[in-house]
Amino acid sequence: MRKVGLPRPGVALAVAFFALVCLAAAFPGLFAHAPDRVDPALALRGPMKGHPLGTDQLGRDVLARLVFGARPSLLVGVGSTLLAGVAGAAWGLFSALGGRVAGEAAMRLADVLLSFPAVLMALLVVAVLGPGTRNAALAITVALAPGFARVVRAQALVVRGSPYVRAAVGLGLAPARILLRHIAPNVVAPLLILATVNVGTALIAGASLSFLGLGPRPPAPEWGAMLAQSRDYLDVSWTLALFPGAAITLTVLSATVAGRALQARYEGREVR
Repeated sequence: MRKVGLPRPGVALAVAFFALVCLAAAFPGLFAHAPDRVDPALALRGPMKGHPLGTDQLGRDVLARLVFGARPSLLVGVGSTLLAGVAGAAWGLFSALGGRVAGEAAMRLADVLLSFPAVLMALLVVAVLGPGTRNAALAITVALAPGFARVVRAQALVVRGSPYVRAAVGLGLAPARILLRHIAPNVVAPLLILATVNVGTALIAGASLSFLGLGPRPPAPEWGAMLAQSRDYLDVSWTLALFPGAAITLTVLSATVAGRALQARYEGREVR
């Protein structure tokens, strides 16, 4: 039995930070209040008493908007990753276990979609569906699902050729029972690892769409939208762009580090 050591400090810090962001997204009232309260007299102020991160162009508290912006940002990033995982799993299993012609057609479609960068594919989908949080999440789902499909297909083909699956087929077990009892459970672990790694990609794509005005509609707080609104005030208050940019960067970095560490553990490598 292989001994599993404690995670390195960097990995533990990344997991702790991402957990804190998730907590803020779930219960923003624990950390801040009134993200839409306007006070023109305090517009574009730097960090000060009562406003630790300063105020924006309308005098709204930047910290409150960052905290309340965590929810739509994570909903798009994490939600689209989960949807892409489910859709990609079904897609990959169909390709691996269906007929040869249908399976090859499904994978060629995945190859075509994978040839587009994730953000570009998301832009194409949003252009058809229109802006908004839900459509942004669906767009990123379409962009990420082919990658999940390829991983699930490869793992399902390996499991399908294993001795115990062949024995189950020889015993006359129903295909559905073989799929649910023997094949599907063995694709869950790599699927979850890929999902963790892809959360960062989905967060960047979601922030990019919001930056372009294709995410949540104003005045809803969202990190990408906050970053876009700060462009016109950089010469007056450069911190207005610093904090949402740092929130996006640190959240993506923490999710990626946690995902890479989980992948290393699964592959039996040392966590670095």
